[in-house]
Amino acid sequence: MSGPLRGYRVVDVTGVIAGPFATMMLADQGADVIKVEAPHRPDHTRHAGPGEPGLRASFLNNNRNKRSVAIDVKSDEGREALLKLVATADVFIQNFRPGVVERLGIGEPELRKVRPDLIYVSMSGWGENGPFTHKPVYDPIIQALSGLATVQAGSDKERPRLIRTILPDKLTGVTAAQAVTAALAGRAKTGEGQHVKVSMLDSIIAFLWASDMAGQTFVGQEVSEQKAATFIDLIYETKDDYISVSTMTDPQWTAFCKVADRENLLTDERFLTPSLRDENADERLNLIQEALLERPAAEWLKILDDAGVPCAPVLTRRQMIDHPQVEASGIVIEYDHAQAGRLRQARPAARFEGTPTEIRDGAPLLGAHTYEVLAEVGYSEAEIDAMVDANVLHAVRPEAAE
Repeated sequence: MSGPLRGYRVVDVTGVIAGPFATMMLADQGADVIKVEAPHRPDHTRHAGPGEPGLRASFLNNNRNKRSVAIDVKSDEGREALLKLVATADVFIQNFRPGVVERLGIGEPELRKVRPDLIYVSMSGWGENGPFTHKPVYDPIIQALSGLATVQAGSDKERPRLIRTILPDKLTGVTAAQAVTAALAGRAKTGEGQHVKVSMLDSIIAFLWASDMAGQTFVGQEVSEQKAATFIDLIYETKDDYISVSTMTDPQWTAFCKVADRENLLTDERFLTPSLRDENADERLNLIQEALLERPAAEWLKILDDAGVPCAPVLTRRQMIDHPQVEASGIVIEYDHAQAGRLRQARPAARFEGTPTEIRDGAPLLGAHTYEVLAEVGYSEAEIDAMVDANVLHAVRPEAAE
């Protein structure tokens, strides 16, 4: 096992996307992540979308490098097994709705009794307080309430729009993973664990404030209605395809006007400074679009690139995989999964020169490591057999996994 988190153990009782994405980042970075699922109600993504039964694409893409244990924690024997596992762990992470872990007897106080320096992570949609805490939540619901859908619309008067990827889910996962490593760093200094709480709503609102909440920043000077900076995306049509072009700085604007044969715009009073170009963005972007229609995409990309103007082709998902920049960076990798076959995935985004990461194993079958992991915390094979027979555990027997 390699990676900077080698030697840390994480007990992961999360499901769907946000939690598993967070714990996969930790697993990719070397942590021993043990995914605990209910035998008869495993992670929803095992059975949603394309792929093999129990190993659908969404599950495979959020659960690699983990070991799987299936435990019924509603039973006394199952809860005891989980507690023994937690006693060997550094981190416990769950994304049940508030109140569920208390009913199951696996809340933070109970687990701290068996591992006093545990990092206990609670992930939720809304947080622990407020009138919405009882409500179920999915990514579009957070996009709606957080203001993200209005930001995506362009202005408060336009029809709100969803971002067509589950940004709140995935960003919450990234936030949780970073919080885990920060908490582990804190424990290394103090010797003490702590309870870390991360919500989707918190994550998205904090994310938006960095660039989209300028009008709400100065107290007493709020912008009553957010107007659109521009109604035009920086995606332009050319003679035969789409490209993206950005002219943020004075040199980039000057270079574009020259190569586009629009030098008259350099003396246009509407565009003399960056602030004026922002103020007159619709007019400026319409003029850029008008110019770009005159040539094919490939021709423009070479002309603009040679002039130092930021630009790129607009690619489909399939085209992106084969683009020379993506290939040269080695971002997309392929490997063989023992049950699911040949897979294509993105490698871990952060690269560590001293402790390189790797994809050690693909996402596991349900209960693939039940025997292995419970043996590590003191159970005999006969004891595990008995709990499997009693439906306390689900397990792939060792001989079947070979």
